[in-house]
Amino acid sequence: MVTHPPAENPASGNAPGKGAHVEARALGRRFGPHIALENISLEIQPGEGFGLLGGNGAGKTTFIRLLTGLLIPSSGTLSIDGLSPAQAPRDVQARIGYAPETPRLYPEFRVRDFLRFAAGLRGLAGARRRAAVDEALTRFGLEDVARRGVGHLSRGYSQRLSLAQALLHAPALLVVDEPTSGLDPRQRQAIRAVLAELSGECTLLLCTHDLEEARALTRHCAVLRRGALVALGESPALLGGGNPLALFGDESPGREATAP
Repeated sequence: MVTHPPAENPASGNAPGKGAHVEARALGRRFGPHIALENISLEIQPGEGFGLLGGNGAGKTTFIRLLTGLLIPSSGTLSIDGLSPAQAPRDVQARIGYAPETPRLYPEFRVRDFLRFAAGLRGLAGARRRAAVDEALTRFGLEDVARRGVGHLSRGYSQRLSLAQALLHAPALLVVDEPTSGLDPRQRQAIRAVLAELSGECTLLLCTHDLEEARALTRHCAVLRRGALVALGESPALLGGGNPLALFGDESPGREATAP
């Protein structure tokens, strides 16, 4: 298993600090004869940004589902702060914030009311809930649309709201899947700036096919191809070569096919 020390270079956007420790050892998942993941071993240190890269069908979605306890491993182990998502899913899920590629929001809510609702689901109440909602509105620049219907938000604001709800309960691990997909350059810059500010506040797992984004937001990254781990190391070295797309082999980076 390849491991690495906590990040030490603040300029890279990742500094050691609070956050979850994630460890996979010989992790595997099968769906009948289909191998979705095989013999994945990696370690993510608390407070760092870690990139999970891969093309269509590489296994990123399966890894996320194992991490969140939606699937159980066929082999090997996976832990967050020493807890197994398969054996203690509620304890693990309480430590995780998740923002999917396609925001899963309730269009009938107004923005502030949606955040209040999401905070309540996370067990926040009273002054804690009010403070968490107010902080989220400010951090993600949502004050001007706080009374707007969620169903009337632009793509950029929807992405901001998705990230805001994922951070309401101050998770130890934030999992974001293609956070700037479909956004214009200014919107991408704004989202990346917010994610960069989380350095040391929580552990960031960035699932993306955007190599520029991975270089900007992660200290280390892993590349999956057809369920196998084909590269693992420091992001500048791994993604800064002459042809980083070669890491994807014959797979074109893009949205991953849905796992069975």
